[in-house]
Amino acid sequence: MAEGDGSQSSTVPLALLAIEAPDYADTVFVAIPIAASSLPDDPAFWAGHVFDIRSAPRWVVALLGLRQVMVGVIGVKRGSSSVFDVDRVEDGQALIFAADRHLDFAASVRVDTAHRLLAVTTSIRLHGWRGRIYFAPVSVLHGPILRAMARRAVQRVTGTD
Repeated sequence: MAEGDGSQSSTVPLALLAIEAPDYADTVFVAIPIAASSLPDDPAFWAGHVFDIRSAPRWVVALLGLRQVMVGVIGVKRGSSSVFDVDRVEDGQALIFAADRHLDFAASVRVDTAHRLLAVTTSIRLHGWRGRIYFAPVSVLHGPILRAMARRAVQRVTGTD
């Protein structure tokens, strides 16, 4: 790829711009099967599918249910599905941002149709002891959960499930 060619793949993820110097950040890439004939390129569409609980594998739904039960123990409020609503679309990316007393969370979602990749980047800044306690077990499971949700979104959108 030529430098400066305007390709989406050279864009800095909005999640990393939303939370500079995060305590945790990762990017998950999921290949989109060549068998998929048409490929939507709307990042808000993809973000909606990645973070839709109805698209999540059952084991992820079970873990999210456990999270809802356990967070009250450390004084963290229960989440709602609206926390994953897209805040804005910019530069070919959908940004989801949520700020709470225990952490700030940002996720950016983009699809690279030329390379047939879905990319989801998350960035997290922890606040105080609640954030550290909450995120200790979450950090172990965050990558596998995000990867599973992104894979499942690709399967559902492309009809390869």
